[in-house]
Amino acid sequence: MRLVIISGRSGSGKSSALQLLEDVGFNCIDNLPASLLPELIKRVREQPPIDSTPGSLGSPRLALGIDARNLWQDVQQAPRVIESLRESGVQCDVIYLDARSPVLVQRFSETRRKHPLSDDRTHLLEALNREKELLAPVSAMADMVIDTSSLSLHQLRDLIKTRVVGDGSEGMAILFQSFGFKHGVPVDADLVFDLRCLPNPYWVAELRQKTGLDPEVVEFLRTHPETDAMERDISQFLQHWLPSYQKSNRSYTCISVGCTGGRHRSVYMVEQLAKTFAGQFDNVQVRHREQQK
Repeated sequence: MRLVIISGRSGSGKSSALQLLEDVGFNCIDNLPASLLPELIKRVREQPPIDSTPGSLGSPRLALGIDARNLWQDVQQAPRVIESLRESGVQCDVIYLDARSPVLVQRFSETRRKHPLSDDRTHLLEALNREKELLAPVSAMADMVIDTSSLSLHQLRDLIKTRVVGDGSEGMAILFQSFGFKHGVPVDADLVFDLRCLPNPYWVAELRQKTGLDPEVVEFLRTHPETDAMERDISQFLQHWLPSYQKSNRSYTCISVGCTGGRHRSVYMVEQLAKTFAGQFDNVQVRHREQQK
């Protein structure tokens, strides 16, 4: 049985994530109290097995939304319930979506929705902060955290589809992600590498408007031996430690590589690392955060 739990603060994109999972064959339930989860799993297990006919999805696939609309007692006991299900043999992945508070405030103002924790005495920002506290036990045990601040609806759906649904391959999914430190470190990063010590193409006038995908920038970076040294050191580190991550039953690992603006050095390095590890892992993905804005 496959169980995906989607959680996160209001406005972060949970409904869109659940809709995508429903589109690809998951049975989805939004806002299920965590205390009812064991009984739901029991009932699903009691159902007759699904025939392995063409087009059949095989074992049951469930996606559940758990958020601040649950009673706080249910949210607090969610980690214990989830661990118990895993011990019973359920493949359970917890995906936590979040965004920067100013972004969430803007989304609420655009949609004119009411936050579930806001009232006459609690304004929106206070409600968002309270929600973050309530969901802390769930976010702490998440297998994957996705920052949706800079993602469009379509980008979020694509990200959920590639990282959660995957392409049917087994093993750990690896995302190499470039970013700019001046825009903040990604909250979904498991490992972060800093390239700001490398020569910066930004200061070459003819390269400023280009990116690490352009041949001119690639050639510039390759002419500096420290670029190759940095790539070699990062690759050696990952070669040594990624197998340990995989042995610990991790389903996802996000490797974020940053430079100042996220357009040149980090983009180049992510492309090189993805090529290096594509032959070792079945599911290697690439995302250039600042170029998607």
